[in-house]
Amino acid sequence: MGIYLVSVGAQEWFDADEEEGRRAVSTGLNEELRRRGLPPYESVPEETELVRGSGTRFEEKLVPPIHGFVQLAHAHLAPSEPDALLDWTVLVPVSLDEQVELPVESSYADTTVIAGAPQVIDMTRRLAEAVRLPLDEIPATCDNLDLTFWFLEGDAERVAAARPGPWAEDLDAAFYVALYLRAAEHSLRQGCPIVYS
Repeated sequence: MGIYLVSVGAQEWFDADEEEGRRAVSTGLNEELRRRGLPPYESVPEETELVRGSGTRFEEKLVPPIHGFVQLAHAHLAPSEPDALLDWTVLVPVSLDEQVELPVESSYADTTVIAGAPQVIDMTRRLAEAVRLPLDEIPATCDNLDLTFWFLEGDAERVAAARPGPWAEDLDAAFYVALYLRAAEHSLRQGCPIVYS
């Protein structure tokens, strides 16, 4: 049990099944994109079999407390940006100057808030730079809780001892910087949505 951040394939994204499908979200997003004069988001890849280290799927568990990350976002981002970074429930590989809010129930809210991965990656890169996050040490693919285990099973502490810096002072906050950065990178690289599950 718990809250996960996972990638979604085309079948689930376009499926109308109320339990499993996200057609109401995909349809609502495309209607809003057309209203904004943007092309629809239709090129969602099919979900693939899990192959560890392949980087074709994304799955991480939100385990550490998030309050340090919230404080970090408020300290280093523009006043309107922390809400944009923290409030989304769906991330898509589409540039959205303003988030899209749909009256569709999501896993943990009464509405669905869709953010653009280009905007999320910009904000998280700035946070990563602010805390000097050692991205060369942190897993780049997150297909089987790689990031979660890296932070929770000792690798983060080992690297923090060898490469101290602001990131090492709050490993919980560093986890969320890495999580949101890797999620946005994956969404853009694979062209897929990322959702809370």
